[in-house]
Amino acid sequence: MTYSLAHLMGGILLLSTFLLLSQRRLAAMITLYQLQALTLAAAAFWQGYAQSEINLYLTGIITLALKGLLLPLALREIVHRFNLRRAVETAMPMALAMLLGVGLIGIAVLVVLPSTMSAVSLTREDLAIALSVVLLGLLVMTTRRNALAQIIGFLSTENGLVLAAIGMPGMPFVAEFSVALLVLLAFLVTGIFLLRIREHFDTLDVTGIEDIERRGR
Repeated sequence: MTYSLAHLMGGILLLSTFLLLSQRRLAAMITLYQLQALTLAAAAFWQGYAQSEINLYLTGIITLALKGLLLPLALREIVHRFNLRRAVETAMPMALAMLLGVGLIGIAVLVVLPSTMSAVSLTREDLAIALSVVLLGLLVMTTRRNALAQIIGFLSTENGLVLAAIGMPGMPFVAEFSVALLVLLAFLVTGIFLLRIREHFDTLDVTGIEDIERRGR
């Protein structure tokens, strides 16, 4: 039962991250990120029960409040305020991005499973899923030309790191809390950065900003 639920939540987390690669609408990307965050919170609660660790319950509460509720609301407010309704530009075709995503998942499995033979089976599989989420989040960041879409990729990458942390017995709560605090601070700084970009360039497309910078040189 412990393995089945953990695998189910890990699979949902991985699937939602993979589906980010196929989305060009920011609203859909935010919804998938929220699903990812809510699943991560549920995984933290379940791991807290399975490992009898009160710290993991606290991690679940922080994840639910910050990533499952607060950050998606803030992201939707940015979309509404900047009127970012149209599809975002991508750096490569969707089909190619998804093929690369499948390849990255395969690399994660090939790297993690052989190198963790002595670990508990559940921990090994959680680490493989977590690394896959991290790599897919990085791929989302590199294949999107919109700054807000890149932020969603960054937040998705951080979710993979938290999944790895909660899947490893004995991970100090202070480490998990510091990661959550770092994400919040990074998001606040990025929000200010987006406002300044919009004020000066009237766009959040980083390609257009790079063109303006090159012309300025």
